[in-house]
Amino acid sequence: MSGHQRVGYSAGAFDLFHVGHLNILKRAKEHCDYLIAGVVTDELLEERKGRLPVIPLAERLEIVRHIDVVDEAVAESETDKLDTWQRLRFDVFFKGDDWRGTTHGRRLEARFAEVGVEVVYFPYTLTTSSSQLRRALDSLEPQSITARVASSGRPQ
Repeated sequence: MSGHQRVGYSAGAFDLFHVGHLNILKRAKEHCDYLIAGVVTDELLEERKGRLPVIPLAERLEIVRHIDVVDEAVAESETDKLDTWQRLRFDVFFKGDDWRGTTHGRRLEARFAEVGVEVVYFPYTLTTSSSQLRRALDSLEPQSITARVASSGRPQ
């Protein structure tokens, strides 16, 4: 990686990877030369959301690492994005637009402005979210899944 490249950073849980995740990463890559994807650790997710991810960190990292627009995937364990910047030295930070205009978002923008990092917001793909997928999975009765597997030899 040469010094003149624009390095971008996009972080997320990337649990139950779906098209919304892919859209964010693709859009991020359009705004930088080298894209680092931060995959939030299981412990940090449990602390932030009160639950562990469905897919463990090692597997989420492996999935994200193999997305063609991602140049590097790293575990994100810092709660302070400036600590992450200290470690990775990116030029642009990508965030979902639910943070735009919020107290957290304005504070993040101000802190990053001090070190020359641009914050770019992207809209979420409203039709798909990991939370929706998780609720759908939770609503499935285990017997119906077991019955489908037994009758077909694989989940459907």
